[in-house]
Amino acid sequence: MKQWFRSESVQRFLADIFALWLRLCFATMRWRREGQEQVEAVWAGWYRGQAPYAGKGAILCFWHGRIPLSPKSWPQAPERHDMRALISRSSDGEFIALAMQAVGFPAIRGSSAKKSDPGKNKHGEQAFRDMIRWVGQQGAIAITPDGPRGPNEVMQAGTPALARVTGAPVMLVGLACTPAIRLGSWDGAMIPVPFGRGAIVWDGPLFAVRGDDPEALAAEWGPRLSAVTRRAEALLKP
Repeated sequence: MKQWFRSESVQRFLADIFALWLRLCFATMRWRREGQEQVEAVWAGWYRGQAPYAGKGAILCFWHGRIPLSPKSWPQAPERHDMRALISRSSDGEFIALAMQAVGFPAIRGSSAKKSDPGKNKHGEQAFRDMIRWVGQQGAIAITPDGPRGPNEVMQAGTPALARVTGAPVMLVGLACTPAIRLGSWDGAMIPVPFGRGAIVWDGPLFAVRGDDPEALAAEWGPRLSAVTRRAEALLKP
């Protein structure tokens, strides 16, 4: 079954179907937003060349299980940074990358370090360099800081490390929808359904400077990302 899923033609077909599903959902869902003025300040500051955003890219964080909702958190427009998404090189990642590209989130491919697989280490290192280059060119990068393998809602140090190197602002984004299809995967992936309701909550911007410890920042920022995720869920309660 897994070998069948790895077929490029099969993945492209399924990704196209999933992208059509997401477009239908996004076109028919009703959304609640909180903290939008915070992310709009980042957009406006960058577009107008105002400190501390002038000449800098941006980093967007949401938990891995909320990837299907993520395109709504950063709509493409001339006054916003162009967005890319970090997505792993796994077979599942290939499917996600194809679907996200179809709805406006082109991918930078890579994976977090894994000592038992030097090849994946190289992919992760290359992806980190690609992200530094992209953010340095004033692009925005979407990251799932608990991906691609978890633990669920535990931030790894890569995101703060990227923020420290680039000086770019970090926005934490809580995403939720109801009703939702919940997968039995490690991240409890949340997939929207048409004519439902969605919520987006932004927190930030956060910054890291050269002397900051990425592990300490991950321990601080991870609970904040979970908090805005819970807040998004709360906005949808009756």
